[in-house]
Amino acid sequence: MAELRKKSKNSQSLPDRIFKALTFASALIIIVLMAGLFLQLVWHSMPTIRKFGFEFFLSKQWDPVNLQFGALSSIYGTIVTSVIAMIIAVPLSFVIALFLVEIAGPKVRVVVSQALDLLAAIPSIIYGMWGLFIFAPFMQDHIQPFLGKYFSFLPFFKGTPMGIGMFTSGLILALMILPFISAVMRDVFQMVPPVVKESAYGVGSTTWEVSYHVTMKYGMQGMLGAVFLGLGRAIGETMAVTFVIGNAYTVSASLFDPATTIASTLASQFSEAVSQPVFKSTLMELGLVLFIVTFGIQVAAQWWLNKIRRSSGGGL
Repeated sequence: MAELRKKSKNSQSLPDRIFKALTFASALIIIVLMAGLFLQLVWHSMPTIRKFGFEFFLSKQWDPVNLQFGALSSIYGTIVTSVIAMIIAVPLSFVIALFLVEIAGPKVRVVVSQALDLLAAIPSIIYGMWGLFIFAPFMQDHIQPFLGKYFSFLPFFKGTPMGIGMFTSGLILALMILPFISAVMRDVFQMVPPVVKESAYGVGSTTWEVSYHVTMKYGMQGMLGAVFLGLGRAIGETMAVTFVIGNAYTVSASLFDPATTIASTLASQFSEAVSQPVFKSTLMELGLVLFIVTFGIQVAAQWWLNKIRRSSGGGL
């Protein structure tokens, strides 16, 4: 076998070798870019790391005048808004994808699929402007007062309805990531072999039984990939959240209160931090935190998918 491999390698033509070298270099560029970005963020974050240490992640203080900073409020807002978005977007995306693949007729499928693609193509700043000028007033006048009236016994729905805040930001994020998750799930479900579903229908299964026992289980790995893709976008979204979250450096249980996220902090504060080394280093460390979190999500997604692949013995 080794001799055959060696002979095959020696018999490669010059174009094959060039193509192999180009593909290897292209793959290597990705690793170099990732490592370079990580090292640059670490290097520029060192002043803040030395000054604040681990206390940086536990403090919610944000005082640019006295150069006292903490990341807790930004991390907290990022987590809360992302969780809200995922709770809303994932079930809706799953139902939409199943409807398009299993129930909708050809004409309806085409129209809804094109609408999903159009939603995915809308720039995030458009979502932010729509959220600030149209959705936030609607939340302030109708949704938040209703939740405050009937669910005020929960700490999440206490406070003054202002329209903006973590709840509104989470809903905007859900609307933004929904077309991405739906489109990926739809494509995954469409890859299920028709003969498998036809066999299930042939033994008397209903549409729901085929969807649950065949379509969903066959495409489980792709579904999880879609969920993690949406989560990565929700965590890193910038402009839409900056418009509607309120940019307040506080930690509150009420979803009506304004807050901030890591991405919105970077967007709103970077112009002021350019002339102040410590302030700039603080934002660099926040960027490093965001980089590590998103990278960790991808690693966890791959680990989970590999675990499911081994347990299921194949599939998508």
